[in-house]
Parts: sequence; structure tokens; C-alpha cells
Amino acid sequence: MHVVVVGCGRVGAGLAIGCEELGHTVAVIDRREKAFVRLPETFAGRKIVGVGFDQDRLREAGIEEAGALAAVTNGDNSNILVARVARETFGIERVAARIYDPRRAAIYERVGIPTVATVQWATERIMHRILPDRAVSDWVDPSAKVMLVERPVPGTWAGHPVLGLEISGQARLVGLTRLGVACIPTESLICQDGDMVHVAVSGDHIDEFERHLAEGPAAGGSH
Repeated sequence: MHVVVVGCGRVGAGLAIGCEELGHTVAVIDRREKAFVRLPETFAGRKIVGVGFDQDRLREAGIEEAGALAAVTNGDNSNILVARVARETFGIERVAARIYDPRRAAIYERVGIPTVATVQWATERIMHRILPDRAVSDWVDPSAKVMLVERPVPGTWAGHPVLGLEISGQARLVGLTRLGVACIPTESLICQDGDMVHVAVSGDHIDEFERHLAEGPAAGGSH
């Protein structure tokens, strides 16, 4: 697949290098030529100097044969404009924009532009690590109907089947991390102290899942 990356800061350069290492072709656009020093000498992709919402620069970057675009400059307005041009003018389906203002990110998610709100992501991840009981989500779909949450497994669940954490129609276990190694849960997997679970939860039933997790298998009843 051909990928266009707009912005060659640390994030953009990392994306370009990572995509190329995975075997994709890459073009990078940045308004400053000196930004390309972040790319290694071995980088085989295109380097285009210009603004990312300039359609001529996008065509030069191969947008017409691209399968994905990432807008990761240091400006919210530029990133959203680039994302909209890619989506609406060139029909690129896989588009993502880096947004610093989490309020804007929520708005653009609702109109179908996937975003990564840098400050919000960092804040949530740090708070989740230092305050593990705080009810946060790692991902919420734009309609808020489904969220993905990461939770430590309470000690009361130790020795019980991991899949007992599920609630039919409300919470589905999608992964478990134990001693830094992740796996897909199976029927034979048993909870241990220190486990971290990743669960897809209905947005309308997050409180019920939190109670089920906290109460433990004995009090949780049949789900």
C-alpha cells in the first residue's frame, strides 16, 4: 500500500519509517526541507516540500494511488484540512489526523474523521497507570456505543476462569496481559494476580461491568 504522511516531525518521521519497514511505499510532505533530516539515509520514499493541503503537492506525493494518509503536523487546523481534502477530494478511506485539542478531536470523530488527541491520550494513559481504579476508556467509537477499556483484575478473581469476567451482550473480553505478555483469552485461562484485561464494553453498560468486576465471581451472579 502507498501511504502519504503530512508532517515530518518526530511522529511523522516515525510513521514514515515504520510504514516503510512493513513493506509499504511512503511519501512525506513537510513545508520545511530541513525536517527531512529526521528520516534515515536509507529512506526510499518521496520527500515533498510544501503544505499538505495543497492538492498539487498531494498529487506529487502519490495521493491518487494512496491507500492511507496521516496528517501529523503541529497544527490542528492544517491536519483537519489535510484529512478532509484526502477524504472528500481524493476518496481516501484510511485517514487519521493528529489533534492537540481534545474538544476538537471529539467533534471531528463524530463527523467521521479519525483523530488522535495527543494531550488527551497522554493524560489518560498516565492517569490510568497511576490511578488504576479511575473509570477511563482506551477507545470509544464516535457514537459512544462501544468502548474498549483496560482494567487490572481484582484479587477476588484469582483462580477463576478469565471468561467469567464477561457479561453476555454487554462486555466481551478481547485480550489479557500477564507479566508483560498479551494473549487472546481461552476457556481454560485462569485469572492470576497482576493480570490486566482488555474488554469491549457497551457504552450503556459500563457501570454494570465495573460492578461485576469489583464484586467478584461469587457476588457477580450468572452472566
